[in-house]
Amino acid sequence: MTAAIIGITAVILGVIGMPLFLVFAGLAVALFIMAGIDTSAVIIEISRMAASPVLIAIPLFTFAGYLLAESGTPARLIKLTRALVGSIKGGTAIVALFVCAFFTSFSGASGVTIIALGGILFPMLTKDKYPQNFSLGLLTTSGSLGLLFPPSLLLILYGVLANVSISKLFIAGIIPGAILILLMSLWSLKQGAKLENTEPFEWGKLVSALKETAWEIPLPFVVIGGIYSGTFTASEAAILTAAYAFIIEVFIYKDLSLTRDIPRIIRSSMIVVGGIFVILGAAMGFTNYLVDEQVPMQILDWLKTYVKEKWLFLLLLNIFLIIVGAVLDVFSALIVVLPLMLPIAREFGIDPVHMAIIFLANLEIGYNAPPAGLNLFIASFRFRKPVLTLAKATLPFLAMLILGLMLITYIPDLSLFLIKLFNVQ
Repeated sequence: MTAAIIGITAVILGVIGMPLFLVFAGLAVALFIMAGIDTSAVIIEISRMAASPVLIAIPLFTFAGYLLAESGTPARLIKLTRALVGSIKGGTAIVALFVCAFFTSFSGASGVTIIALGGILFPMLTKDKYPQNFSLGLLTTSGSLGLLFPPSLLLILYGVLANVSISKLFIAGIIPGAILILLMSLWSLKQGAKLENTEPFEWGKLVSALKETAWEIPLPFVVIGGIYSGTFTASEAAILTAAYAFIIEVFIYKDLSLTRDIPRIIRSSMIVVGGIFVILGAAMGFTNYLVDEQVPMQILDWLKTYVKEKWLFLLLLNIFLIIVGAVLDVFSALIVVLPLMLPIAREFGIDPVHMAIIFLANLEIGYNAPPAGLNLFIASFRFRKPVLTLAKATLPFLAMLILGLMLITYIPDLSLFLIKLFNVQ
């Protein structure tokens, strides 16, 4: 009864606006005291997590993502992708998809992508006569489209929490992430077929755009190729990425001032990282209680009674995770729910790498799911449109994402094929 009262109180506090890290921290302390467990166990676990060398990748990749977003890189990449596919009806929408996915993969925050790129991409779509609802839905859902691509912060965090090879996760997300982009691109082409205006393909424009992006194009290939080949670890890749982005944006392109822009970007990016780590520490305390009280095993016992088939468990898992992703921010959802679901997934024979891609694809969709998906509120602020308008606009794109999720869920080789092919360790 006491635990129920504590839980209801926590939900009420969350609903009325208390920061989630305070809700989780309070839950952890209250439940540990109630169970007679020394609360120092929470601090020990947080200290263990903080000592993980992989966590250094999170601030470095975030810093690199902010450097790229604040520089002229978005405009240069848009120019390049328009030169490549601008002659196709629907090509401008595909430009938006690819550019948003690129920046979210590096920044790890869909909100940053919507805020930073919305002001460039929305007028571009409007100019090309795309319907307003289509443009709003595209940019809102595209904000989270890069979460499966390396060096996504969620892939790194999942690897740390689940003790899964981050190199494997980086490779595993490529095909599923590409499938989601492909499905949304097909929908965009269908809508674009109704438009009359396209840009004629010109080799001169393409060559010019390639020259302008010559320093930026290699970046994702170096990160993926280096980790993929075993040349360096995820942490080393983060150091290289941050240093490379810093050098090209400050000293080669000279888009950013060393004295005026860099201190501001460091401050902005580290505020995001600090928020992630505060949530991580508070939520870890709460999940420790759940594990100590054998909550995952109790859920598993219930599932064994009522859910006999693997496909049914996966279906219920997808529904549950989309709801969680729509209610919690993705970092809280990952930290709180993952320890509950991992033991159950193992019992149903689900590969831990495949589970990671299923998990993150669901949270990616939950970011956009009505009525509480975080992207809806960020896009509402950015584009000055009601949340309900944006929720309606995202529905066709959510349908594409859910179709992709079903393929990812029930065809494990989409996640595991490259790992097996190249024997990634």
